[in-house]
Amino acid sequence: MNIRERIEEDERRILSPFATLSSQSKGRLRAEAPCDLRPAFQHDRDKIIHSKSFRRLAGKTQVFLAPEGDHYRTRITHTLEVAQFARSVTRFLGLNETLTEAIVMGHDLGHTPFGHAGEKVLARLMPDGFHHVKQSIRVVDQLERDGAGLNLTLEVRDGILKHSKGKGQIFSDNPNLTAMTLEGQIVRIADIAAYVNHDLDDAIRAGLLESDELPEEVLRTLGKSHSQRIETMIRDLVECSRFEEKRMIRMSDPVLHALYALRDFLYERVYESKGIREEFQKAQRILEELWNHLHEHEGEFREHHWPKGTREEEGLDRAIGDFLCGMTDRYAMRLYQELRLPKPWTVY
Repeated sequence: MNIRERIEEDERRILSPFATLSSQSKGRLRAEAPCDLRPAFQHDRDKIIHSKSFRRLAGKTQVFLAPEGDHYRTRITHTLEVAQFARSVTRFLGLNETLTEAIVMGHDLGHTPFGHAGEKVLARLMPDGFHHVKQSIRVVDQLERDGAGLNLTLEVRDGILKHSKGKGQIFSDNPNLTAMTLEGQIVRIADIAAYVNHDLDDAIRAGLLESDELPEEVLRTLGKSHSQRIETMIRDLVECSRFEEKRMIRMSDPVLHALYALRDFLYERVYESKGIREEFQKAQRILEELWNHLHEHEGEFREHHWPKGTREEEGLDRAIGDFLCGMTDRYAMRLYQELRLPKPWTVY
């Protein structure tokens, strides 16, 4: 028995009967010899963490564009906070932590620079539209490893694909919106639980809000501090998810309503506020002008910037979209300055 087989045996012995076992994965898009050391989901997690697209998350905006302060969140710190929440719920329910972590590490790989501002402009410019969830799947299936992709398991790909809910319902009985695994369902709720809390923290740090401005329902039900709100939601999920009754992750109505209230409050006071909206418009202009410039200089783009994972038959729009989406905030601003602004001339 090798190390992987021993770990798989430990999963069968220790985890809940409702857990997704590594040894029972539905497989990958392409056949791949199993690792002697790592079970399938651990191998997926490691593939993602060592990918270029994962490292670039450190340079991508969460809410505040190109923040100068050291303590504002980025996409990578968001990912780590989602992982902390999701792994806690998963462990308390006896499910597969490694699968949960793998999904979390890959869930935002398709995000553009400048957060949702970048996503909106690419959705408008690209002929077939754009959504970061589909782009995340495209990254892991095709763009990574110069076109070879990461060849992840179907369970991890499914969890990535179904994690996003925007302003929609957090829980759904629609199989097209619900992850095939309980671990994937946990990631969907962990994503919003993490971002409403850390975005609130950043908004207070930025001076946009005061902590006592939160709706009374949020303060009463979830708590007054970041740690209280996180603990309340984790505890509620663990207590309400009774798999013998229904194989679904669930939350009590009072806590769920308070979570919706907090999300709505942040949309009104932060995400759609005048100051944030004005900065988003600047970021969108940068990406739109880069889009136009790269189309106008197709030959130069093909020579220097065509992504190795974008196939020729997919066309110029797709290639430019992949290129722009892969940028960090800093790189997008630097390239914009190089291509669109006059160079300074110094005389001594």
